[in-house]
Amino acid sequence: MDVSTGTQDDEPGLPGFPAPAPASPYRVLARKYRPQTFDDLIGQGAMVRTLANAFAAKRIPQAWMLTGVRGVGKTTTARILARGLNYARAGEPEAGPTIAMPELGLHCQAIMESRHMDVLEMDAASHTGIDDVRGIIDGIRYAPVSARYKVYIVDEVHMLSEKAFNAFLKTLEEPPPHAKFVFATTEIRKVPVTILSRCQRFDLRRVEAETLSAHLARICAAEGVDAEAEALAAITRAAEGSVRDALSLLDQAIAHGAGQVTAAGVRDMLGLADRGRIVDLFEAVMRGDIPATFAELRGQYEAGADPAVVLSDLAGFTHLVTRLKLVPEEAGADPTLSEVERRRGSEFASKLSVRALSRAWQILLKAVPEVQAASRALAAAEMALVRLAYAADLPTPDEALRQLKAGEIGRQGPAASPSPAPP
Repeated sequence: MDVSTGTQDDEPGLPGFPAPAPASPYRVLARKYRPQTFDDLIGQGAMVRTLANAFAAKRIPQAWMLTGVRGVGKTTTARILARGLNYARAGEPEAGPTIAMPELGLHCQAIMESRHMDVLEMDAASHTGIDDVRGIIDGIRYAPVSARYKVYIVDEVHMLSEKAFNAFLKTLEEPPPHAKFVFATTEIRKVPVTILSRCQRFDLRRVEAETLSAHLARICAAEGVDAEAEALAAITRAAEGSVRDALSLLDQAIAHGAGQVTAAGVRDMLGLADRGRIVDLFEAVMRGDIPATFAELRGQYEAGADPAVVLSDLAGFTHLVTRLKLVPEEAGADPTLSEVERRRGSEFASKLSVRALSRAWQILLKAVPEVQAASRALAAAEMALVRLAYAADLPTPDEALRQLKAGEIGRQGPAASPSPAPP
């Protein structure tokens, strides 16, 4: 009988043979490769430099406000910050807060596992009332048990009620010297100005595509996973600068491809179309070739692509062509672009006018929500492409006005024209 699980063993272990070790649960990549030190944070160099200078000069504020989009490391940074504030090593003299943590200190493991008595984490999404804040205010007067500082980490702080925010004001402005606050939020505009003025604010940036793609490649190498560069580029584009989103998609792609991450597998998983086929669709619709446009769209739909995603990718390629027309040197600056997009995008940029590209962008931008809300997504996408194909060759308002004037002058005859016709 297995006491831990309450189940009967089918084959009890023989004497002298050790029992098999229980299988450890799988940890997702976003947790397995969570940064442990400031050196592990990617894409946040400005914040790390500011904290290093503040710690070195002993200019440590009483509260920090971390803001940014989801998945850029706000809560992780808060824990690393709490670890740096309380970092100490056994047998060494007191050195004070630091961002240099070459090894685990006395409190590091407990802080990283969210079980340290002096580092308290509160999720404001589920503790929104004034009573939860009163609990913090009542406990802040007592000195820390073993660490240097009492650190209060409040995640999603914008969810606190108005009364809870008001209860925080006096304590946040003049806390005891042993107390520090670290707030994290994705909705910085919902935090009252009275709270913001008492905090040192850090805006965590979206991680750049090149940095994020290289990070995914390192993780694939550490996991022993074969990953195509085009597949990692597709995951990077879909993550939109969020490291957690990128790692979650990579985890899913590894499972989808049975240990191999391929571009075709990622496209199938995300419902994306082949980037080369998006370029073919763009060429057909800008040429006004309706049969070729319908055939290409239906082919991508039958291959598993979502019509709304196809139009969104088409709008993205339109934006790329516009950028290449206005800033040609950007063709080699984006690592997420494929060779087909670079080469053919530059060709379209040399042929199409900015006005035609701007008109195509406006049509596609309005078409995407229409297709998402339509009961027949494919039909709605086809009608949107018809609008785009027929609008591609339409003259702009100033061109139409010049043509209209030229037509009227021609009908009146040269004698009635006091001035020569415009070109």
